[in-house]
Amino acid sequence: MIRKLLLVLVSTACLLPTAGCWNAKEVNDLAIITGAGIDLTEDGRIELSVEIYLTSPGGTESDGPMTGQPNGDKGTSVIRTVHGINMADAASRLQKMISRKVFWGQAEVFLFGERMARAGLEEPMDFMLRHTASRERSQVFVANGPAKDVLLLTPPVDRSLSDALVSMAEQQTGLNITMKELAQMMVGKSRAAVLPIVHIYPEKDLQDAFPYIAGMAVIKEGRMIGKLDEYTTRGVMWLRNEMKHATVTVKPDESGGYVSLHLLRNHTRLIPSIQGDRWIMTVRITGQDDIVENTSNLDLSEPDHLEQVEREMERFVEERVKLALDTAQKKLKVDIFGFADAFWRRYPKQWMANASRWDEIFPEMEVRLETDIRIARPGLIGKNFFPRQEQR
Repeated sequence: MIRKLLLVLVSTACLLPTAGCWNAKEVNDLAIITGAGIDLTEDGRIELSVEIYLTSPGGTESDGPMTGQPNGDKGTSVIRTVHGINMADAASRLQKMISRKVFWGQAEVFLFGERMARAGLEEPMDFMLRHTASRERSQVFVANGPAKDVLLLTPPVDRSLSDALVSMAEQQTGLNITMKELAQMMVGKSRAAVLPIVHIYPEKDLQDAFPYIAGMAVIKEGRMIGKLDEYTTRGVMWLRNEMKHATVTVKPDESGGYVSLHLLRNHTRLIPSIQGDRWIMTVRITGQDDIVENTSNLDLSEPDHLEQVEREMERFVEERVKLALDTAQKKLKVDIFGFADAFWRRYPKQWMANASRWDEIFPEMEVRLETDIRIARPGLIGKNFFPRQEQR
């Protein structure tokens, strides 16, 4: 009995050194990457710029010159730029220049420079998806110029540039694309994708400049082939069922003013059909909106006046959608709406037989629009309490 007890005690004593997180990395020993910008140099090399969030002032800053500003008790964000043959080579060179262990697990933003996007996204995307610490929920953007210029901005409110971009994307007033969604689009049936574009304002005074998201980049076969302005982008978002939050202002006929509506609930349904040699897509858009401002002479407590605003809102949506369709079908000739996937799900045999002809079918496809917009809440008042006084 005593021998068994001694054996248990000795065995327990031997196991004690192996308990706990003996091989764990402390946060202060990591160079936490929160955002990365990927540019292409004139000689075809990858320029990788990373935003590193330091939890303490020591460590990485002593390894060489960095760009960035301390954020008080929030920590310090610094920018490091390296060059390499490809993403893996650039990431390896980055680790050689930093004493702390580079950690990619908190990378929230990946920003492609415009030249990099036009050259092709396949190679950097392979590294980003293959890396064991990558996050498929990371937000992906295209910069309207070099990505490094955007990363060098210091947002006045948010902790870092990455936090600012993520916050703007998650508000869903514009396009919001994750790494997983981008990969799915790039390997989808149409092999086309869209990404939000990040601009710098003002462009001249970079000291007080800040980033904002407007418009979208169109990707075909992994390469950026064009840009869409903010007006057309809204139409694309309606067609892709991604219009979640926005405020729309319309001017009903003979109303003498404007009515502003907040999008409450919206849904877009794609209904494909094949009639002989004709490929037809019916787009059914439904929505419920709240009226947030009325400067017209309409009494929104009257059903007829409410219906007038609803019809004007439907015309507004159809105008945006038709512009997006015309741009995609006639100018770019690329399916960025997911029509190909809808046909593949509904008619798998016909799709397989005509998959090689999709780039010919899509530009000639008939698209039928059906819109049904209803006003859920007109507000607490009907008439405008402060009508404009006619000038005498």
